[in-house]
Amino acid sequence: MRIQMLHDNWQMCINNTEEFLPAAVPGSVYQDLLDNGRMEDPYYRDNELKALKIMDNDFTYVTYFDAPEEIRGREEVLLHFDGIDTIADISLNGTLLGSVRNMHRIWEFPVKSLLRDCGNELKVVLYSPTRFIREAYGERPMEGSSDAMQGFPYLRKAHCMFGWDWGPRLPDAGIWRPVKLLAFDHARLDGVYITQKHEPGRVALQLRVDVQKAGRKNICRFGRDEEELEGLSWRVKVTDPDGRVILTETCPEEAVIENPRLWWPNGYGEQPLYLVEAELLKDGNVLDIWSGRIGLRTMGVHREKDEYGEQFAHEVNGVRIFAMGADYIPEDNILSRVTPERTYSLLKQAKDANFNCIRVWGGGNYPYDSFWDACDELGLVVWEDFMFACAVYDLTEEFEETITAEFIDNIKRIRHHASLGLWCGNNEMEMFVAQGNWVSRPKEKSDYVKMYEYIIPKVLKEYDPNTFYWPASPSSGGAFDDPNDENRGDVHYWDVWHGNKPITEYRKFYFRYVSEFGFQSFPSLKTVETFTEPEDRNIFSYVMEKHQRNKTANGKIMNYMEQTFLYPNDFDTTLYASQLLQAEAIRYGVEHFRRNRGRCMGTVIWQLNDCWPVASWSSIDYCGRWKALHYYAKRFFAPVMLSCAEEGILTQDTNPNAEPYKVKKSIHLCVANETMQEQQLRVEWSLRNNRSEILRSGSEEVTVSPLSSLWLEKTDCMDADAYGDYVSYTCFRGEERVSGGAVIFCAPKHYRFADPGLTVTVSGDELTVRAQAYARGVEIINEADDMLLEDNYFDMDAGERKVKILKGSPDGLKIRSVYNIR
Repeated sequence: MRIQMLHDNWQMCINNTEEFLPAAVPGSVYQDLLDNGRMEDPYYRDNELKALKIMDNDFTYVTYFDAPEEIRGREEVLLHFDGIDTIADISLNGTLLGSVRNMHRIWEFPVKSLLRDCGNELKVVLYSPTRFIREAYGERPMEGSSDAMQGFPYLRKAHCMFGWDWGPRLPDAGIWRPVKLLAFDHARLDGVYITQKHEPGRVALQLRVDVQKAGRKNICRFGRDEEELEGLSWRVKVTDPDGRVILTETCPEEAVIENPRLWWPNGYGEQPLYLVEAELLKDGNVLDIWSGRIGLRTMGVHREKDEYGEQFAHEVNGVRIFAMGADYIPEDNILSRVTPERTYSLLKQAKDANFNCIRVWGGGNYPYDSFWDACDELGLVVWEDFMFACAVYDLTEEFEETITAEFIDNIKRIRHHASLGLWCGNNEMEMFVAQGNWVSRPKEKSDYVKMYEYIIPKVLKEYDPNTFYWPASPSSGGAFDDPNDENRGDVHYWDVWHGNKPITEYRKFYFRYVSEFGFQSFPSLKTVETFTEPEDRNIFSYVMEKHQRNKTANGKIMNYMEQTFLYPNDFDTTLYASQLLQAEAIRYGVEHFRRNRGRCMGTVIWQLNDCWPVASWSSIDYCGRWKALHYYAKRFFAPVMLSCAEEGILTQDTNPNAEPYKVKKSIHLCVANETMQEQQLRVEWSLRNNRSEILRSGSEEVTVSPLSSLWLEKTDCMDADAYGDYVSYTCFRGEERVSGGAVIFCAPKHYRFADPGLTVTVSGDELTVRAQAYARGVEIINEADDMLLEDNYFDMDAGERKVKILKGSPDGLKIRSVYNIR
């Protein structure tokens, strides 16, 4: 196999302008126009509106290249596109090769007869996606999320590029993934599927090797089509995680690895990866090579019936893990800005906050190879949606053909990765279609069943039968059977936030696996400054509301704010308070679910990241700044976590003008141990006044079994002042502080905080924080707000606390707490 990359010398123009500009491939229209100074930053203020109009145009990309004899002289030459976004005509030397309209597919065209040695012209004409969906919708309406543009389901393009309740309407276009010439003689590898058979002390790999012969479209398989493959053979080589070749065999029935080193999710063990290389041979000569890193593990979903209904848990190497993670959306609306380094950094920050799971949401795109490599290395189990979300589709023959090819392309690309936990048919469609949402004709409901309960399972049976398939998220298993059932399958829970319920509502439910729940906040002031002018910095300004896509959500944030904090006295304090509000809400839910490990086995937070600067549910904002939620996640996803289920005013009647009643006040501590080892711990707690003076305290030595949660005895706190006392609690392993926190018995807005007189000093890479009284939600930022700390947004008793600086310079430090929300 010879490969010639075709990334150089590209130019682009907006059709009918006849002005060609330098272009980048892989890349996008928006990025090329930005690089050439022909458009304004689409993320700034309301420039999105100008950028959207640009996409009513068509665009031409063209390059000229030479094709050397080592390419042209091969028996077969294919022009290969890993991805074109989205509607395009492709021509080589004036001959139309084909028309495409699916950004999620690989496209290949035989071009040997068209190539010349020099001056080949490759032209890609990209057609307007906005005009396409507008015309399609006008001819026959087909519905989907009202946050996206009408007609978006008609196009196999990342749905969120047409807008979502966190994303802009910026449907970019371009040659978004690599383009190359593939030249080969005789045959090439079409795919290698690896099955693992685990036995005591060994793992046997079975390789299914598929081959495409030159000039043929059909695929042959070793062991099935031997007559077709006469004269060809294959060889496997396995290299261990230390770089030693441990196995080389020709056409083996099994490739056995002795003393295997197992791959585990983050928090349960290591992530050793073995390199597997399969070579296609003819007369001893190598025709083609496939290579991929694999982890030796078993992976599935445990669904045993129990006293509560039916379990739903990732099971890795026979161990049922508690999923702790977040939903992942495209990292940028301008996809050419997504680099392997940026992806790795984002996912590393997920691991650093103790995540073990990532759900790839179905309204974006199938992630790049670098995403999968990073998840393999970091131990993040991936829930992979197919790219369908919040819509209905017309299952014509043409549509079935293109989505089937899309499935095959992506399954073959992804299936060998250790991190792949499951395939999922779609996002939120079973639930809403069952309710009649978006459905305007009966066929749309029957098409749903065909797509997700027949076509995808059939494709997976052929190309990846060993990975668990789940028909939708949420689902109880398909067939419109109560898809959001609390006691089966996975759940999307939005009564807190969309339903305006208080955060205490989380404790009323014991979901088996909650794959979406979330709470919004604003990004930090420095991030807001990237898209606003000073006059815009009011949360109800036009620009701030343009960067809030969840309709009236800025008002919703303030509604929850009213329930929790005093009215913030300025814009920056409002942003800070919103982040604490978000973090407290999600903490309340996650801690409850972890306390009920076994019944609940998964908490996947909506959402990890943003695709532009916006108010949203993310824990890391578009500029890469950790919101309070991400620091909180690092604590509530800790392998060993101590939490407290308190009784107080919030769990009873929060109306300050209710008829006076005796407020029940108590604490109920629980240790969650998500490690594979028994934990010997000391749990300490103390009832304190607002100056942190201890009123009474307790201590207990506990032994917590692996993969379990342990409740301590409930402690009565009826002697506590509901508005002036609090309880702090800490968990120690020997002298090491493992986990801890604090609870109050009323809403923070009614608590009589004393001024903590917070100060922070620097010594090398360590900060010392001092407080004169109880301080809640302590935030430390530097002038540029680009500092990453070991911990932040924490509660502390009077005294001092040491915090390591992980990144950034402590210049112009600022510190505040909930006391400052007033």
